[in-house]
Amino acid sequence: MSPSPSAGRRLWAATVMLAVISFATLVAKPLCAQTQPRPDAAASKTESPYFFVSNADADLDTLPLKSTQVDVHIAGVIADVVVTQRYRNEGRRAIEARYVFPGSTRAAVNGLNVRLADRLITAQIREKRQARIEYDAAKRQGKTAALLEQHRPNVFQMNVANILPGDDVRVELHYTELLVPQSGQYQFAFPTVVGPRCNSPESRSAQATWAAQPTLAPGVAASASFDLKVTLDTPIGLKEVRSKTHAIDVQMAANDARHAAVSLKADRGPADNRDFVLDYRLAGEAIESGLLLYQAPAGDDGNKGGSGTENFFLAMIEPPRAVTAEAISPRDYIFVVDVSGSMHGFPLDTAKTVMRRLLGGLRPSDSFNVLLFSGGSDMLAPHSLPATQANVARAIATIDRYNGSGATELIPALRRVYAEPKPPQLSRSIVVVTDGYVTVEREAFELVQKNLGQANLFAFGIGSSVNRHLIEGLARAGMGEPFVITDPIQAPEQAARFRRMIEAPVLTSVRAIFEGLDVYDVEPPVLPDVLGERPVIVFGKWRASGTGKAGARVTIDGRSASGPYRSSVAAGADAGGQNVALRSLWARHRIQSLTDQQGIDGNDDTTRPAITALGLEYGLLTRYTSFIAIDQVVRNSAPQASASVRQPVPLPQGVSALAIGRGGSGGGAGSGDGVVNGAGGVGTEVPGTPEPETLAAVAAVLTTFSLWALRRRRVRTRAAWQHGTGNDTRTRTGGRS
Repeated sequence: MSPSPSAGRRLWAATVMLAVISFATLVAKPLCAQTQPRPDAAASKTESPYFFVSNADADLDTLPLKSTQVDVHIAGVIADVVVTQRYRNEGRRAIEARYVFPGSTRAAVNGLNVRLADRLITAQIREKRQARIEYDAAKRQGKTAALLEQHRPNVFQMNVANILPGDDVRVELHYTELLVPQSGQYQFAFPTVVGPRCNSPESRSAQATWAAQPTLAPGVAASASFDLKVTLDTPIGLKEVRSKTHAIDVQMAANDARHAAVSLKADRGPADNRDFVLDYRLAGEAIESGLLLYQAPAGDDGNKGGSGTENFFLAMIEPPRAVTAEAISPRDYIFVVDVSGSMHGFPLDTAKTVMRRLLGGLRPSDSFNVLLFSGGSDMLAPHSLPATQANVARAIATIDRYNGSGATELIPALRRVYAEPKPPQLSRSIVVVTDGYVTVEREAFELVQKNLGQANLFAFGIGSSVNRHLIEGLARAGMGEPFVITDPIQAPEQAARFRRMIEAPVLTSVRAIFEGLDVYDVEPPVLPDVLGERPVIVFGKWRASGTGKAGARVTIDGRSASGPYRSSVAAGADAGGQNVALRSLWARHRIQSLTDQQGIDGNDDTTRPAITALGLEYGLLTRYTSFIAIDQVVRNSAPQASASVRQPVPLPQGVSALAIGRGGSGGGAGSGDGVVNGAGGVGTEVPGTPEPETLAAVAAVLTTFSLWALRRRRVRTRAAWQHGTGNDTRTRTGGRS
């Protein structure tokens, strides 16, 4: 029995309504790489980067950042850095400038000054919410103010309110950093640009406005100038000073190889679209071991409370050379490779080179698997394969098919890897290869730490402006090691370093024994096993005891592959002003330890008060503290008429337009609101598992079309029947006539 016409109409209406709702749900669902129609649009649930198009309004200066000057002084293993950002309003309206920029993951940001005309305004450290309240109040009152906030340990945002037409504002950011050598080589890295972050809906920061940063189109250089200068003062002679990322001039002191001045070449081209990396070696190629001490100023005995009266130390001791163990147990490796749109081009090409090296270095007794991920993930095999030549060749051929497209869904990929079963006696290592352009760092660290009993993790960051916070944090959470590759030349040497490092720990059961010092608040509290080519680093506080400071000594004790190991070093001369940086560096390390603990607990409430207290006590920028500087002069009589502008940043060198937009799936034309849709591209994208609302939308659409086809068929059938019936009637009527 066929349904009545009214029932059919109700079924039709219900199906259409289901299709509309499902489609609306699908469209409203935040995409990881969704291009925003406007940076502050409330319609979008996920903030994402977008391409910048210059505004035609001559009254509004949309590019207020005019220059960045970086001055670096490296003394021993401590870098002292001053970053000067110059903002100038060349429009006819007062503006608020907002600029998202990167920083070192090891930076202890401890100072901010604002220079406005002949006035110097020194910033104060405040709890983050209080700093924002004070800044907003000053902005409403028409006062020029600067607010420095930390969104990630390596991502900062500068806000400068009430920059009047013609104003020239200089903001000076100060930080210190510890330089940890590797293989006898020292390296200073200064990130210049924040890469476009894939802001996943899984991120706790999915609505963070900083992620919606404007990005210049590919090939467009920043209008702001960039310059960097470095002075080097080392305890022993410099053997080599070079940069693989930038063209530099090196001036060595005439009669003293311990001093050098480094600057960027004048005809270098754009310099702020990739990390600046400076490498240098000391004569003899050995790591310079030492014990640095900072003693509180005269009059304080170092035994009182408060950061101003505390003494600090830093011990750095070179471990023994890696010794190949006589019998190395077989290991299982799972390589997690990012093939998303931001990896298109140089990053993915370099990743393929790294993978050829890593896979080619596996021993026949090892096993491995490869997971490729973007919006979805694809595993090479259901289970790990023996590292035979044929299986390695198959893996390399599979990776070579991908060109980079789609979103960067790291969390689902890691979950899938940790779900892979392994025999209890088997030792497994996970190797993540990515540029790190995500906002789920915290979720990733938490996931890795919760699964630390299953595997340790090594992270390879590949690209000109890698998210070092993610790469270093993953390795730290996974008790592994980070590797950063900024150009293809580094791929072979970093792959070789990975192989040397994982063969076996070079030092286990590590202890630090101090003489002449009563130490406390030591970081880290427990020393982990030491991998090859990196020194043992210990921070802490001290009180004089026994022979006192003059006889202070630290001994590192442990076991190497060849037997017991012991190395001792005495305290060096107090460098006074330079060693005062140990206060900030110790606090920065303690904050990092607490942040790592957050990942384990999954609860901010357990560590937020301690991190906030450290930031306030030691005057450091943290995720819960900010720097605020306010000029007390009311300069803008109509602050409500001011406009907020976001300083656009260049696309990192080697990163394609596929990093922005809906996975690079379509092209778009520019619009007048400062947005260009994602450019199209070609390449293989890892298929993702359809979401329930996606399946519902597809099912509803198919059902709609099916009902429409069925309805149309019935209409045709009825029309044909009526047409045939009519002919019969006419025939019969004519016969009777």
